[in-house]
Amino acid sequence: MKTTLLPHKFGPYGGQFVPETLMPALIELEEAFVSARQDPAFTHEFDKLMASYVGRPTPLTYAKRLSEKLGGAQIYLKREDLAHTGAHKINNALGQALLVKRMGKRRIVAETGAGQHGVASATVAALLGLECVVYMGVVDIARQEPNVFRMKLLGAEVRPVSSGTQTLKDAINEAIRDWVTNVRDTHYLLGSALGPHPYPTMVREFQSVIGREARAQMLAEVGRLPDAVIACVGGGSNAIGVFSGFMDGEQVELIGVEAGGSGIASGKHAARFGDPSKGRIGVIHGTRTYVLQDEDGQIAETHSVSAGLDYAAVGPEHAMMRDNERAFYTSATDEEALDAFQTLCHSEGIIPALESSHAVAEVIKRAPKMRKDQVILVNLSGRGDKDLNTVIKEIGEKR
Repeated sequence: MKTTLLPHKFGPYGGQFVPETLMPALIELEEAFVSARQDPAFTHEFDKLMASYVGRPTPLTYAKRLSEKLGGAQIYLKREDLAHTGAHKINNALGQALLVKRMGKRRIVAETGAGQHGVASATVAALLGLECVVYMGVVDIARQEPNVFRMKLLGAEVRPVSSGTQTLKDAINEAIRDWVTNVRDTHYLLGSALGPHPYPTMVREFQSVIGREARAQMLAEVGRLPDAVIACVGGGSNAIGVFSGFMDGEQVELIGVEAGGSGIASGKHAARFGDPSKGRIGVIHGTRTYVLQDEDGQIAETHSVSAGLDYAAVGPEHAMMRDNERAFYTSATDEEALDAFQTLCHSEGIIPALESSHAVAEVIKRAPKMRKDQVILVNLSGRGDKDLNTVIKEIGEKR
């Protein structure tokens, strides 16, 4: 008898909009995940590797100088940039890779935009002896060259994608095509909380370690929960991971920050919630959610200085949370993210990923308007080593 994880949808969002050839693989994955969650041996192996290999728990850092500079709320950083491979992506990649071994498969395919999920996938493949192929748009390959080299160094094959916008959306398309063709021995290690069921739920569960740790750390170090939790939102895995620790009780405000690109009015952005003229309910990559679309209902082109936020859709759980007003979603422009990047470097000696810099940009706007006895927690989803070439180019062009 088949065991069901959770309902396949988050309100009207989610579901399984995939070819029939993939349904057996999704059913197998769901059953493997349910079984693994109930198996103490799987939990023990996962937790042990999270501690000894990933380096969890990641620290909670009080941003004292940034708090003083902004003159309002006290700011704390959840340091996912200090996890092995430099971002939160390793949490989900490790969990799924252990499921791949459990299912007896030998090969994984993955997509990547900023390169961090590709690096995480290549890392766990090397750890567990799996073959790994990573699809990456040629635009992202050019702006994330250090991560491309890291993936190859770890033994993964990086396949360039030159179709469409040559970014994350198109990399996902190619990864899915590979999966359909090789479904018997291949698992699609999807990197965010989107795609067909059970991926949004499964990825959220593997990333929920961020929220559990952050909640416990806030109570231990600050003595109470934060007034606001802020995270960047592309597909939404780092945000849903940290938000999951603060869902109970609406006294904690949850704020997701999308990529405002060159500004909403310019049309060059990736703000699914922020642009009502383009952000409409649709189906993409196996799930029903908010999608940026043109007048004909085709997927609209997106833009962001951060490769990891340069995606036309958002995870279905975020769509439900936005409709239910449990979370508030705003955006930061490229310029605001670059300014926030430099601000955190100068004030705290921390180089954040450009994705995370969008969350920091919202902190810079919001903290001065709050009282000094209030607290903001920001999820610093990754480190910025990968983005230095982009930042040098962008800052240089403006000088």
